[in-house]
Amino acid sequence: MVKLGQSSFRRILLSRILLLSVPVLLVGEYVTYRKARSTLLETARLNLTESAVRKAETIEQWSKSLKSNLIGASENSMLQSVEPKDYQKFIAQLGQRLPAQVDCLQLTNVQTNQVIASTCGQQPIQSLPAKFWPPVQQQQTLLDDKSVYISLSWPLQRQGKASSKKVASGAEDFPDASKEARDSQVSLVLSAPVYTRRGNTRQLSYALSLQSALPVQTSAPKGSLAGYTVAIDQDGTILAHPNINRVGRNIDAEADADRLKSILRRAMAGGQAFLHLFSFERNGVELLAGYAAIPSPSTRKENSKWIILAVSRLDYALSGLEEIQQVLFNLIVGLVAASIIATLYLSRDLARPLEKLRDYAQTVDTAEAPLAVPENFQIREFNQLSEALNSMVQRLRTWAGELEIATKEAQVANQLKNEFLGNISHELRTPLNGIIGFIQIVRDGYCDDRDEEMEFLQRAHDSSMQLLNIINDILDIAKIESGTFSLMLEVVDITQVLEDAIDLQAAQIEEKGLKLNLPPPHDPIIVHADPEKLKQVFLNVLSNAVKFTESGSISISVRLEARTNSGSFNGSVPENALAQPSERIANNTQSDWVVVTIKDTGVGIDPEQQQKLFQPFVMADGSTTRKFGGNGLGLAISRRIMESMIGSITLHSAGVDQGTAVMISLPVNQQSSFYFHSPDLVKEKGNFKSYD
Repeated sequence: MVKLGQSSFRRILLSRILLLSVPVLLVGEYVTYRKARSTLLETARLNLTESAVRKAETIEQWSKSLKSNLIGASENSMLQSVEPKDYQKFIAQLGQRLPAQVDCLQLTNVQTNQVIASTCGQQPIQSLPAKFWPPVQQQQTLLDDKSVYISLSWPLQRQGKASSKKVASGAEDFPDASKEARDSQVSLVLSAPVYTRRGNTRQLSYALSLQSALPVQTSAPKGSLAGYTVAIDQDGTILAHPNINRVGRNIDAEADADRLKSILRRAMAGGQAFLHLFSFERNGVELLAGYAAIPSPSTRKENSKWIILAVSRLDYALSGLEEIQQVLFNLIVGLVAASIIATLYLSRDLARPLEKLRDYAQTVDTAEAPLAVPENFQIREFNQLSEALNSMVQRLRTWAGELEIATKEAQVANQLKNEFLGNISHELRTPLNGIIGFIQIVRDGYCDDRDEEMEFLQRAHDSSMQLLNIINDILDIAKIESGTFSLMLEVVDITQVLEDAIDLQAAQIEEKGLKLNLPPPHDPIIVHADPEKLKQVFLNVLSNAVKFTESGSISISVRLEARTNSGSFNGSVPENALAQPSERIANNTQSDWVVVTIKDTGVGIDPEQQQKLFQPFVMADGSTTRKFGGNGLGLAISRRIMESMIGSITLHSAGVDQGTAVMISLPVNQQSSFYFHSPDLVKEKGNFKSYD
């Protein structure tokens, strides 16, 4: 019956698989996305750092090239030999031979500061310094970098306005390499002296000047990892920027001033790395900037540097992430759909065999015979479950039969218990009543003389000893059952122990008129045994032989025989066997055993009852009206004692009134004596050791 709140296996399986698979797929997509983003970001950072280094090297090489070209042109012999009227032509030809980065070339009279020849109009591109060059040049002196006067030329106001209009109209791609873009950047103006020969001296006559805008990249298209160029002087003045309005400003006026100052400090310290900028563009787009430093081309001061930045928008640097995101989205949709379809098939394949097994299990507890267990599934585990279920049902049926047998045995055991309690109470009362009666006769003075008193006291003593034996038997069986029964094993002569037991039973044998057949004289047979317990075994067997034999004889024999390991103890070693003897027997292929046989001509035992006699409380006749007394513990105690001494005791009878033979066996020639405490401890030479 379906209870409220329960669900089917298929539905639970489907929901659980989806609840597990979908989050895993989503987490996998997120992790992949983050990994791709971090990889692209790291690539962009490295590329921008390398780009900044390349841009810095380009500007440094550009500055050095301008200086070397200018010095070479100023020392050109043609410039010194040409006529003044031909200066313009010469300057025009020289401007064509110089690198393309040179925007203007001028020749200026140092004395009058008038432009003599120019490629960009008559407006001076630089104010010449006074007394910067010596008026007379020594003939052996050559011009070097220190002879070049360098200054910066900032964009003209009209050029700034034009650029501002373009920015305002949204033209932020800044067409690279265009003349207008070059005019919107800081230009480097270099001047070198031109000395002409006058007589024997070379006098300063002219200054050759050139102007060149910084070779910077003013755009960074989407997907490009080179970035646009920003140049900043070490004092924080922006020298180059795609937006002309930023050129000439100090970074203190920028929103990201702190980060820009951090870049300057790191670059001045020789670092080449990257940093994120968040407010360097007017719309607050996050930027990624790599940076590097070069010596300043515009000043001769030591440790004066320019910091070159390669700047790119973060979304431009991560433009490849959009394609990855689209691929991941398509992949996750496909995987979720495939997961749903696979889950539907999986839940069906798993639920159908389980439902069949459920139907079979529900029919097992009905009165009708259950159907055959389902089998031959495609899944091995379900076939194993089917076999296990079938085996379990078979075991349950077997256990049901065993339980029925056990119930009957329990009933028999309960009956044996009741019989034992009745018998033991009778066995206890009989000697106890005798003791009480004999003592009362003596106490009340009914005896005629001292001899009669002693006779009654002897009978009371005999009854008390009988009562003590019964109590000892009960205590022994209790110790055996609880595992506290102990033996003191030592080297003894088994024939001597047997003689002592026979002497104690001789009076009863003679009283009943039985014939006792003793074994012939025999050499001592040495065994390891507890002499008192072994004597108790002999006494139990002898007393049973005397008790159950009305007439005839009791025959006792002693013999030695060789037994193999497989023949020892009927093929098994008792669980509470001693460690050392059992190991000795296990290591030998053959050992000598002594067998004491006590045979009587008494009532005999039904073969079906013979094995039961070694169980506690079991007697051939357990009724209180039985002919022979006893408590049913003697043989059970004897077997436990013999097993504890690595021996055995067996009983054989051909049937009722055909007598009984009891065989008591022990191994001989054991070498050490030790104390045995059943079942776990062995004491040898005063030391306890564990026993498995």
